[in-house]
Amino acid sequence: MRKSAFPPVVSPDTRVLILGSLPGEASLAAQRYYAHPQNRFWHLAGAVIGRDDLPSLDYDARLAALLSAGVGLWDTVASALREGSLDSAIREAEHAALAELAAGLPQLRAVGFNGGASARIGRKLLAGSGLALVDLPSSSPTYAAMPFAQKRARWLELQRFLD
Repeated sequence: MRKSAFPPVVSPDTRVLILGSLPGEASLAAQRYYAHPQNRFWHLAGAVIGRDDLPSLDYDARLAALLSAGVGLWDTVASALREGSLDSAIREAEHAALAELAAGLPQLRAVGFNGGASARIGRKLLAGSGLALVDLPSSSPTYAAMPFAQKRARWLELQRFLD
Protein backbone atom coordinates (compact mmCIF):
# COMPACT_ATOMS: atom_id res chain seq x y z
CA MET A 1 0.00 0.00 0.00
CA ARG A 2 1.26 3.45 -0.92
CA LYS A 3 1.52 5.88 2.01
CA SER A 4 1.50 9.63 1.65
CA ALA A 5 2.83 12.54 3.67
CA PHE A 6 0.62 15.22 5.16
CA PRO A 7 0.51 18.73 3.69
CA PRO A 8 3.24 21.07 4.93
CA VAL A 9 2.56 23.12 8.05
CA VAL A 10 4.14 26.48 7.23
CA SER A 11 3.43 30.19 7.16
CA PRO A 12 5.11 33.12 5.40
CA ASP A 13 6.97 33.71 8.69
CA THR A 14 8.53 30.23 8.82
CA ARG A 15 12.24 30.59 9.59
CA VAL A 16 13.01 26.95 10.43
CA LEU A 17 11.52 23.97 8.64
CA ILE A 18 11.77 20.59 10.37
CA LEU A 19 11.54 17.66 8.00
CA GLY A 20 10.81 14.05 8.86
CA SER A 21 10.90 11.24 6.32
CA LEU A 22 7.33 9.88 6.04
CA PRO A 23 4.65 9.60 8.75
CA GLY A 24 4.59 6.29 10.61
CA GLU A 25 1.58 4.06 11.18
CA ALA A 26 0.40 5.82 14.36
CA SER A 27 0.61 9.23 12.68
CA LEU A 28 -1.18 8.05 9.55
CA ALA A 29 -3.95 6.48 11.64
CA ALA A 30 -4.38 9.67 13.69
CA GLN A 31 -3.80 11.98 10.70
CA ARG A 32 -1.36 13.98 12.83
CA TYR A 33 2.36 14.58 12.74
CA TYR A 34 4.32 12.61 15.34
CA ALA A 35 1.34 10.82 16.91
CA HIS A 36 3.26 7.82 18.29
CA PRO A 37 3.11 8.29 22.08
CA GLN A 38 6.79 7.44 22.52
CA ASN A 39 8.07 9.73 19.79
CA ARG A 40 9.89 12.61 21.45
CA PHE A 41 9.32 15.14 18.66
CA TRP A 42 6.94 17.38 20.63
CA HIS A 43 9.33 17.46 23.60
CA LEU A 44 12.29 18.34 21.38
CA ALA A 45 10.40 20.93 19.33
CA GLY A 46 9.02 22.41 22.53
CA ALA A 47 12.55 22.86 23.84
CA VAL A 48 13.55 24.61 20.60
CA ILE A 49 10.73 27.16 20.87
CA GLY A 50 10.92 27.50 24.67
CA ARG A 51 7.60 25.78 25.28
CA ASP A 52 8.13 22.79 27.55
CA ASP A 53 4.33 22.50 27.77
CA LEU A 54 4.06 21.75 24.02
CA PRO A 55 3.42 17.97 24.45
CA SER A 56 0.49 18.66 26.80
CA LEU A 57 -1.33 20.94 24.34
CA ASP A 58 -3.94 19.63 21.94
CA TYR A 59 -2.69 18.99 18.41
CA ASP A 60 -3.99 22.19 16.81
CA ALA A 61 -2.48 24.26 19.63
CA ARG A 62 0.88 22.49 19.13
CA LEU A 63 0.89 23.38 15.45
CA ALA A 64 -0.15 26.97 16.22
CA ALA A 65 2.67 27.29 18.79
CA LEU A 66 5.24 26.06 16.28
CA LEU A 67 3.99 28.40 13.57
CA SER A 68 3.92 31.40 15.91
CA ALA A 69 7.55 30.65 16.83
CA GLY A 70 8.56 30.49 13.15
CA VAL A 71 8.82 26.70 12.88
CA GLY A 72 7.22 24.65 10.12
CA LEU A 73 6.86 20.90 9.51
CA TRP A 74 6.88 18.60 6.53
CA ASP A 75 8.48 15.43 5.21
CA THR A 76 11.10 14.62 2.59
CA VAL A 77 9.04 11.77 1.10
CA ALA A 78 5.75 12.70 -0.54
CA SER A 79 4.69 9.08 -0.91
CA ALA A 80 6.19 5.61 -0.86
CA LEU A 81 5.52 1.95 -0.42
CA ARG A 82 6.27 0.92 3.14
CA GLU A 83 5.21 -1.89 5.40
CA GLY A 84 5.24 -0.68 9.00
CA SER A 85 6.89 2.54 10.15
CA LEU A 86 10.64 2.05 9.71
CA ASP A 87 12.47 4.33 7.32
CA SER A 88 14.53 1.35 6.17
CA ALA A 89 11.32 -0.17 4.75
CA ILE A 90 10.61 2.79 2.42
CA ARG A 91 10.44 1.66 -1.21
CA GLU A 92 9.65 3.48 -4.45
CA ALA A 93 9.81 6.88 -2.78
CA GLU A 94 8.48 9.95 -4.51
CA HIS A 95 10.27 12.92 -3.00
CA ALA A 96 8.51 16.01 -1.72
CA ALA A 97 8.83 19.30 -3.61
CA LEU A 98 11.17 20.75 -0.99
CA ALA A 99 12.99 23.23 -3.21
CA GLU A 100 9.68 24.68 -4.39
CA LEU A 101 8.35 24.96 -0.85
CA ALA A 102 11.57 26.57 0.39
CA ALA A 103 11.52 29.07 -2.49
CA GLY A 104 8.05 30.17 -1.38
CA LEU A 105 9.08 30.84 2.23
CA PRO A 106 10.77 34.26 2.22
CA GLN A 107 11.91 34.11 5.88
CA LEU A 108 13.28 30.55 5.77
CA ARG A 109 16.82 30.36 7.15
CA ALA A 110 17.35 26.72 8.09
CA VAL A 111 16.08 23.21 7.57
CA GLY A 112 16.40 20.62 10.32
CA PHE A 113 16.36 16.97 9.27
CA ASN A 114 14.73 14.72 11.87
CA GLY A 115 16.82 11.58 11.42
CA GLY A 116 19.19 10.04 8.93
CA ALA A 117 16.73 9.13 6.18
CA SER A 118 15.33 12.65 6.16
CA ALA A 119 18.85 14.09 5.92
CA ARG A 120 19.95 11.74 3.12
CA ILE A 121 16.96 12.65 0.98
CA GLY A 122 16.53 16.29 1.96
CA ARG A 123 20.16 17.32 1.56
CA LYS A 124 20.06 16.23 -2.09
CA LEU A 125 16.81 18.06 -2.73
CA LEU A 126 18.00 21.30 -1.09
CA ALA A 127 21.61 21.31 -2.28
CA GLY A 128 22.58 24.79 -3.42
CA SER A 129 19.59 26.42 -1.70
CA GLY A 130 21.75 28.64 0.49
CA LEU A 131 19.84 27.46 3.55
CA ALA A 132 21.53 26.12 6.66
CA LEU A 133 20.96 22.35 6.61
CA VAL A 134 21.05 20.82 10.10
CA ASP A 135 21.12 17.08 10.75
CA LEU A 136 19.22 16.21 13.93
CA PRO A 137 19.11 12.95 15.87
CA SER A 138 15.83 11.19 15.23
CA SER A 139 12.98 11.79 17.65
CA SER A 140 11.71 8.28 16.91
CA PRO A 141 11.47 5.71 19.70
CA THR A 142 13.41 3.32 17.44
CA TYR A 143 16.49 5.56 17.77
CA ALA A 144 17.42 4.92 21.38
CA ALA A 145 21.20 4.94 20.93
CA MET A 146 21.41 8.58 22.03
CA PRO A 147 20.11 9.73 25.43
CA PHE A 148 17.31 12.30 25.36
CA ALA A 149 19.46 15.02 26.94
CA GLN A 150 22.00 14.67 24.14
CA LYS A 151 19.25 14.74 21.48
CA ARG A 152 17.80 17.86 23.12
CA ALA A 153 21.16 19.63 23.08
CA ARG A 154 21.54 18.94 19.35
CA TRP A 155 17.98 20.10 18.58
CA LEU A 156 18.57 23.33 20.52
CA GLU A 157 21.02 24.31 17.75
CA LEU A 158 17.93 25.34 15.75
CA GLN A 159 17.21 28.21 18.16
CA ARG A 160 19.85 30.44 16.60
CA PHE A 161 17.85 30.54 13.37
CA LEU A 162 14.73 31.77 15.16
CA ASP A 163 16.23 35.01 16.50
